[in-house]
Amino acid sequence: MKFLSKTAVALTSVALLSSASQFAAADWELDGERSTVQFMSVKNASVAELHHFRSITGGISDTGAAQVALDLDSVETLVPIRNQRMRELLFETVRFPAAMLRAEVPESLSALPIGETRDTAIEVEVDLHGAKQSYIAEVLVTRLSDGGLQVVISEPLVVKAADFGLDGGIEILREVAGLQSISTAVPVSGQLVFVPETD
Repeated sequence: MKFLSKTAVALTSVALLSSASQFAAADWELDGERSTVQFMSVKNASVAELHHFRSITGGISDTGAAQVALDLDSVETLVPIRNQRMRELLFETVRFPAAMLRAEVPESLSALPIGETRDTAIEVEVDLHGAKQSYIAEVLVTRLSDGGLQVVISEPLVVKAADFGLDGGIEILREVAGLQSISTAVPVSGQLVFVPETD
């Protein structure tokens, strides 16, 4: 259904700008053009649809602290009225404009030789709609030929709406759309590409 996730912190616009400046000082900067976070919704028990966020920012500091911000106003479902309903009725972006993902990246991953891929598990904290949850993400990390670092979630994270207080919003969406059901457990996947910062 429509929820995410796949992202999570309740940030104000000022806080978002502050995060952007923090990312600018990172050793690695997220390449938003090559990165994506997707989540799948299932309505009426059988109709699956894939959604994503158009705006993602982030970075990895010199200590390995990774932080990725999802602009929840940029949710894209390919249906304008559904985008609006998700922003207003589900995510409540006036109060909670962003979702934040945080993780610690081992130095061994950022130091991978070009062309090498490592399969590993990383603990990811999701801060969304005023609540936090931690997940163990199975990821494939590859050092790209241009020096970038690609992180792919190899096994989708299953995020439960109730863990973030989003189950009520899903029920409102179901009623507004006249659906029989909308799933409240959402698979989240994604690909993140980080590039070395240049002065």
